[in-house]
Amino acid sequence: MQERNDTHSKTIGYITWLFGFTGAHRFYYGRPITGTIWLFTLGLCGVGWLVDLFLIPSMDAAADFRYQAGPIDYSLAWILLTFVGVFGVHRMYMGKWLTGIIYLCTGGLLGFGVLYDFWTLNGQITEIHAG
Repeated sequence: MQERNDTHSKTIGYITWLFGFTGAHRFYYGRPITGTIWLFTLGLCGVGWLVDLFLIPSMDAAADFRYQAGPIDYSLAWILLTFVGVFGVHRMYMGKWLTGIIYLCTGGLLGFGVLYDFWTLNGQITEIHAG
């Protein structure tokens, strides 16, 4: 049986759930497809958003099992992406200085790079931890 890492935080999960109609908590827990669906349907017209209130503990456990712990804190990287992603600060935090500076100069590549990072940030961090 694989040892459980504590890579994601239930507290951050519940805080992002407050904005759950945007899919924020689903992106955080590594579910970009349903996160995108929640974004475009306002949390399945609010119903999926309310159901997710009870699903956060299981989403947290699944993310802790799926992703590898290491020196980069998933929660801090997600906070940086969410609030200052267009400035590339999350990329600089991960040691990706060149793309961080490019994001800084281009507004997160006009926002498309930030959207890409919402889809892939958990995987990017795990790749750094494995590598």
